[in-house]
Amino acid sequence: MEYESMIMNGDDETIRLPVPMIGYGVPTDPCLTLHRSLPETAIGPPYFYYENVALAPKGVWDTIKRFLYDVEPEFVDSKYFCAAARKRGYVHNLPIRNRFPLLPFPPRTIHEALPLTKKWWPSWDSRTKLNCLQTCIGSAKLTERIRKSLEDWDDAPPSHVQKYVLDECRKWNLVWVGRNKVAPLEPDEVEMLLGFPKNHTRGGGISRTDRYKSLGNSFQVDTVAYHLSTLKDIFPGGINLLSLFSGIGGAEVALHRLGIPLKNVVSVEKSEVNRNIVRSWWEQTNQQGNLIDFDDVQQLNGDRLEHLINSLGGFDLVVGGSPCNNLAGSNRHSRDGLDGKESALFYDYFRILDLVKCIMEKQH
Repeated sequence: MEYESMIMNGDDETIRLPVPMIGYGVPTDPCLTLHRSLPETAIGPPYFYYENVALAPKGVWDTIKRFLYDVEPEFVDSKYFCAAARKRGYVHNLPIRNRFPLLPFPPRTIHEALPLTKKWWPSWDSRTKLNCLQTCIGSAKLTERIRKSLEDWDDAPPSHVQKYVLDECRKWNLVWVGRNKVAPLEPDEVEMLLGFPKNHTRGGGISRTDRYKSLGNSFQVDTVAYHLSTLKDIFPGGINLLSLFSGIGGAEVALHRLGIPLKNVVSVEKSEVNRNIVRSWWEQTNQQGNLIDFDDVQQLNGDRLEHLINSLGGFDLVVGGSPCNNLAGSNRHSRDGLDGKESALFYDYFRILDLVKCIMEKQH
């Protein structure tokens, strides 16, 4: 396994990430690692699955690993599943044999995903994949500046202009929509790239800004579904899911698309916008199970969890993820690692997972 050392912004801490970033395999390159040994304390039930950005600040992955029973993270870049990169680490105790992907495969290149851009794409823009989809988008002023910088040149602009334009296009995921004309992705294009159903975040009074924010902090559904696919044989009758900081329901959508019935979903999500999106999806897809949602993670104390476990018969899977904003490299001002307001939720994830394990062990 080769490793790529990446220097984090602002400090000299290097993070060694595997190259290629395919974890225990991706559909185009299934790995030969069919067995891994888990520490005894990590063996389920319940199964757990926790996502965080791969390029986290100093010490973050060591801390996550230490709290989550010393399980090694599986680093995967979603560019192997869709037309956009999304470098993430997943700490989980799921089986890794016999994974299978969601079909049909999503488009893997920009031109497959957004065919109308092909006509306008200049030969000197060599991108075939988009960068990680962020929570904010390039401004109208920026796209106008780019148009002005290109309009003086009939043919390919000089290299310094190309470099300026390409740097901005990469940073903001701008695509070509006309002669010399770039534009940010539309929310429905971001939905498609992340594997969500069309209009998943649309309607219900949700602003465009909120749609970008919710999508930028979500799972990439095809990637997560590949990892969760091994649960299909284990839970043919369906699953009880505890979904912490579940955003717009990436794990729920993945399980549904895998054909794993959602018997009971207990979801914790502070954003009312996101809770409404998940509730709306639940109703649109005619789910037969129960969706119980909480807006504050502090409501899940020992007594509440014990009551839920008794009434639902335990949890089969506990999923969680940190919103990107504290941990993404492009957001230097609030990159405060696991001390960030949102990222500190990781400690709540561990607290709740550990409580669930303890309560369920006592009952066996």
